[in-house]
Amino acid sequence: VDYPEDVRLRYRFLDLRREEMQRNIVLRSKIIHSIRQRMVDSGFTEFQTPILTASSPEGARDFLVPSRLHPGEFYALPQAPQQFKQLVMAAGFDRYFQIAPCFRDEDARADRSPGEFYQLDVEMSFVTQDDVLEAIEPVIHGVFDEFTDRPVTAAPFPRIPYAEAMLEFGSDKPDLRNPIRNADATAAFAESDFKIFREQIAKGAVARAIPAPGAGAKPRSFFDKMIGFAQDNGAKGLAYVIFENGAGKGPIAKLLKEEEQAAICELAGVGDGDAVFFTCAEQGEAERLAGLVRTRAGQELGLVEENAFRFCWIVDYPMYEYDETAKKIDFSHNPFSMPQGGREALDSMDPLDILAYQYDIVCNGVELCSGAIRNHEPGTMVKAFEIAGYTAQDVEDRFGALYDAFKYGCPPHGGLAPGIDRIVMLLADEPNIREVTLFPMNQQAQDLMMGAPNTVSPQQLRELNIRLSGDAEKRLQEKAEGQG
Repeated sequence: VDYPEDVRLRYRFLDLRREEMQRNIVLRSKIIHSIRQRMVDSGFTEFQTPILTASSPEGARDFLVPSRLHPGEFYALPQAPQQFKQLVMAAGFDRYFQIAPCFRDEDARADRSPGEFYQLDVEMSFVTQDDVLEAIEPVIHGVFDEFTDRPVTAAPFPRIPYAEAMLEFGSDKPDLRNPIRNADATAAFAESDFKIFREQIAKGAVARAIPAPGAGAKPRSFFDKMIGFAQDNGAKGLAYVIFENGAGKGPIAKLLKEEEQAAICELAGVGDGDAVFFTCAEQGEAERLAGLVRTRAGQELGLVEENAFRFCWIVDYPMYEYDETAKKIDFSHNPFSMPQGGREALDSMDPLDILAYQYDIVCNGVELCSGAIRNHEPGTMVKAFEIAGYTAQDVEDRFGALYDAFKYGCPPHGGLAPGIDRIVMLLADEPNIREVTLFPMNQQAQDLMMGAPNTVSPQQLRELNIRLSGDAEKRLQEKAEGQG
């Protein structure tokens, strides 16, 4: 019987008796054991870092724990052991790892728990970016090769610069099972008779070409369906050209000169029997739409390689981005990353042009981990945070231990943290993280089996110097009345 998820989670001890759940949980155990053994065999040492620590701004909300002995002060559960593992490097250890629990107060998704998750946390001293990538590739490849019969990308995995990924895939999480590669078609339309694109390009827009191999034989309904899909995702439309007998046909083909059509064929890598879709918008929007169309076209045309695991690294991320909401420059990825070019780049370059030694590993369109070569110089660290709007005092207050360690001298170091849950999800072929977790919360961040979160006694609140707000008291009263 396929019971509702809330029923399954309320009686998880019974749900876990199901053969499928037993298989997933045992697989998880075996995968973790394999990872741990491979790391030890590669010369890494396993460490344990604290669970109660200080709050720090790492992207999500912290889970806070009030201190009884220090009224008005709070611990935080670690979003990741980021500072601790860097301090391990500062302490003179060389190769660190742990299967680390991480806690983030964020909304649930199919591939993300609302409370805690686990990652293979890794850090290495005296390394370059290439050293880190080459150290972890055999572990990741080995684990996937051990637990699947499907083809797995051989090491070294392809390394794709962020800008190239956004151009060719419309995403920094590309699914390489799809062979379609988007291209920049701005020049082909800049002087064309296709007025809509030409005028947008004159105002700073860009055009993206999405090849559709073999689509020339598709009926008109296929193209109408693709246009509808693009419009459903925010596009005003979706232009296309079909190539046949060396020439283009379709709604906009007559607006393109012969040399413009030839240029499109060359840049998109298409020929007779193929089609090309086009988007035109501000760069970020054009790439987003092109990425969505690429994914849908690959599915509709049956081009996606089934039953394979295709890995790649995304490298050369921008160090900073402009936050339109806050109207300020902020870190785009990891604030502890070393900028390419070091302090000189921070002093002399436009912040939005600075690249960082940051890298993600992606499998089948799923981000498995992020990593970076760390900023280990105190002056460079302060400058990097100043650009993002933090003062030197902010850095000392929020990252005091790390900042102090850097002042005493710290080796160059870097690391990364593949997600255990997502690795297990891929190998178990499960789209939902709760299917590979022993006792998960539901999407509302509730443990239905244990009844968490729950209320505590007035005495416990007094010991912690906590007084509930009027709104909280009212909500609890309404909840109690509803249950009564």
